[in-house]
Amino acid sequence: MSHNYLSIYAKSFNWAGFFLPKSKYNNCSTLYDFCRTVDNIADEEENLDIKKNNFKEFKKRFYEKDFSSIKIRNMWQLIHEFSISTKIIDDLFDGIETDLQEKVLLSNEKDLLIYSYRVAGTVGLMMAKILKVKSNLALTSAIDLGIAMQLTNIARDVIEDSGRNRKYIDNNFNKIKETIKLADTFYNSSFRSISEIPISCRFAILVARRVYRQIGNEIIKKRDFEDYKRSGKIFVTKLGKVKETFLSIYDFILLLFLKPNNHNLDFHHINIRREINLDDRF
Repeated sequence: MSHNYLSIYAKSFNWAGFFLPKSKYNNCSTLYDFCRTVDNIADEEENLDIKKNNFKEFKKRFYEKDFSSIKIRNMWQLIHEFSISTKIIDDLFDGIETDLQEKVLLSNEKDLLIYSYRVAGTVGLMMAKILKVKSNLALTSAIDLGIAMQLTNIARDVIEDSGRNRKYIDNNFNKIKETIKLADTFYNSSFRSISEIPISCRFAILVARRVYRQIGNEIIKKRDFEDYKRSGKIFVTKLGKVKETFLSIYDFILLLFLKPNNHNLDFHHINIRREINLDDRF
């Protein structure tokens, strides 16, 4: 049975997707379905060896273009239609493999950023391709937005990840707040280049950026780690999403008068580029 994983797992994205042209929404949903299917292999409640075998089998079917899987078939259609480099898919698979361990431990910021690029920056980059973004500067900023959102996820899901024996950051509130602050630098970096997204799709990305960033703001409001733990999975209410949507109108107008600036996170991207040639992905 086919699922729209965007509406099930990514309610903030799905909210923003309302403002996309229907064809673009459908393509972004197809991309998310594929990425979520891969991610679910690592997250399912199953023996680790079984998960590794399931992941290995899915990769094999993908590279062999086993079109009996609708998600694999649809993903290859996106790859051909929008000239998406399969090296980006390779990076996504590498990120998922990081989670297929008995214990996941990221010991420094470099590892955190590389992981965040692989599991989410790749998605931002592929989505930018689907939205027909052309310039390398804007594609780099799409990576930044994906990384920012992943850092937000990591800061939000510390307790849930601990239950899966995954430690992306230290389990204390100071580190959580530091991670939100790091995410904010990536949200800021992504902003100006959104002006290079076709205007019919621009507002949706601005809404997604604001709504997801607000998750971090909600986390910061917690008094301490105990308050954070009691809160469960922190999210933005529907009223909060409406507010951020209206604020995105201001962003949209502001971008009409701003020009994209040079990328201002090169010092962070150096860590990623030491392992991954991002230019090959553009």
